[in-house]
Amino acid sequence: MSVSDAPDPRSGGASSDAAQRPGDLLLGRRVLIVEDDPYITLALEETLADFGLIVAGAARTIPQALRLAQTSSFDLALLDVNIGQDRIDPVADVIHARGIPFVFTTGYGRAGLPEAYLNQAIVEKPFYVEEILRTLREELGNARK
Repeated sequence: MSVSDAPDPRSGGASSDAAQRPGDLLLGRRVLIVEDDPYITLALEETLADFGLIVAGAARTIPQALRLAQTSSFDLALLDVNIGQDRIDPVADVIHARGIPFVFTTGYGRAGLPEAYLNQAIVEKPFYVEEILRTLREELGNARK
């Protein structure tokens, strides 16, 4: 199942790994999305909201992303590694400095990550909702330790 055809979790069609559960670390968490593809952004916004997250903001350019990363209140972030012709590095730096967990999304694998974040969590494109939710939970859990 890709993000664009994720089932409504209330319908019972979601896998047990992805379904909302009482006490789920993600419920009510605010997420920042940085993604240059408007269709992927929309799919992520809808899917994450379906699973109980609140989209704190979505950016399609590095200047927008930097502004949101510096001024918005959010608990975690999903960051596409390549935003148009630009790299996500300065946005990741701001979020890292704020101590907020984040996950990269990329179609280039770990080799495409910014040098400073080679060990950061990633979800490779094309991705599935279960992968995104599991990875966000892991990063949020790691940040709370």
